[in-house]
Amino acid sequence: MKLRPEEITAVLKSQIRDYEAEVDVQEVGTVLQVGDGIARIHGLENAVASEMLELPHGVMGLVLNLEEDNVGAVLLGEDTLIKEGDLVKRTGRILEVPVGEALVGRVVDPLGAPLDDKGPIETNEFRPVEFKAPGVIRRQPVKEPLQTGIKAVDSLIPIGRGQRELIIGDRGTGKTAIAVDTIINQKGQDVICVYVAVGQKASTVAQIVNRLEQFGAMDYTIIVMASASASAPLRYIAPYAGAAMGEFFTYRGEHALCIYDDLTKHADAYRQMSLLLRRPPGREAFPGDVFYLHSRLLERACKLRDDLGGGSLTALPVIETKAGDLSAYIPTNVISITDGQMFLESNLFYSGVRPAINVGISVSRVGGKAQIQAMKKVAGSLRLDLSQYRELEAFAKFGSELDPETMKTLSRGERLVAVLNQPQYKPWPVEEQVQALFAATQGYLDDVEVAQASEFNLGLLDFLKSQYPTVGETIAKTQDLSDDIAQQLHEAIQAFKADYSSSVATAVEA
Repeated sequence: MKLRPEEITAVLKSQIRDYEAEVDVQEVGTVLQVGDGIARIHGLENAVASEMLELPHGVMGLVLNLEEDNVGAVLLGEDTLIKEGDLVKRTGRILEVPVGEALVGRVVDPLGAPLDDKGPIETNEFRPVEFKAPGVIRRQPVKEPLQTGIKAVDSLIPIGRGQRELIIGDRGTGKTAIAVDTIINQKGQDVICVYVAVGQKASTVAQIVNRLEQFGAMDYTIIVMASASASAPLRYIAPYAGAAMGEFFTYRGEHALCIYDDLTKHADAYRQMSLLLRRPPGREAFPGDVFYLHSRLLERACKLRDDLGGGSLTALPVIETKAGDLSAYIPTNVISITDGQMFLESNLFYSGVRPAINVGISVSRVGGKAQIQAMKKVAGSLRLDLSQYRELEAFAKFGSELDPETMKTLSRGERLVAVLNQPQYKPWPVEEQVQALFAATQGYLDDVEVAQASEFNLGLLDFLKSQYPTVGETIAKTQDLSDDIAQQLHEAIQAFKADYSSSVATAVEA
């Protein structure tokens, strides 16, 4: 075989000319110290806050502290697998979670991994867990109602799409019940719901999932679960991950509802992490930025301008108080961030008022703007009547002689409370609420026994559906209570009351 030097030279020249050097530079650090879910890492000079780090055994880290000679990171996996001297790689990515239609109907952890045995979640879309809230210029006022289906809420403390309404009360007063009923009532309303369970028992979350499936509400709901057994870093990022999943729909021009249940446990998880990271403690041992922790989360709730799609993200944060103390650190912080609060009281709950909302100190700072015209008209005097009733109720307990006017106010108040009582998992359509409250505020229940008020209401609604169906349909369609419809309602209630009184009289005689 004859060698041809010119051919060999040509091949070598072409290879040298086409040679492309690929240099894979990775910034690598070393674990100095690890324990309690916290790692101190040396050698990552260019790391940024909230960056993801790769550690051995598939464990991920999240950078929180940037110090002179080391980086403080929290571990989002099994921290017992990590030991001193392990190598740590930067990923160059800020913490993000999968988002999109694929998550609807699923139960996931705060990193978007499935927890419900329904197979992997197939989506190519991701959103950062921390996202800057839209500024004032990009928003529009809250003016569209988000119906909860709960009479006491929709009439007295209305919630609008894009609002932040706090649900606050002691343990076991029905906070989660209001949140679950609100989700159930969004059926057919084109609202995607995200329920974030922070620090709750896994069995409690399983019951909520079963209940939502029973009512067909999982078809438009995402459950993000960081249970009581989850690590503090997972409980810390859970509400932000839930907000990111909701924002995907908001920025597409759709409507989303995020429920954070509850932010007290979220703040506790952040305090645990902060103390382990050696951040200086402040009031109640919380770090100095605990207000910012919740404000940057809740400010993401908004109603975008129409030219930006007009989407909305409504937030219903939940806070648990101890012995009804609203002046504690976390409750006062979150009350000052939100656009109103529903205060649930133990005394009302145990006396049979459900939902146990204290009307006196519950408020919606959006108010009538988040109500349909028909509801505004019937609920106008409701709050005043109830407040006067609660005030006079204390005097009535003394058993002294009361004047007829006071007796009338007490009598009306008792019946209004009975009308607003509502069992769980039974949300009411807004037109039915308007009809029931119209009968109560116009005094048609004043001579009905308090124990019979609920039965009277249900009977009245059945009567209206069968004999006067156009009344409810017109209210639902026009969202207003015209003089003509009000007149028809007066006639219908009088006709029903005549029948009801005669049937009660017959029952008494029998």
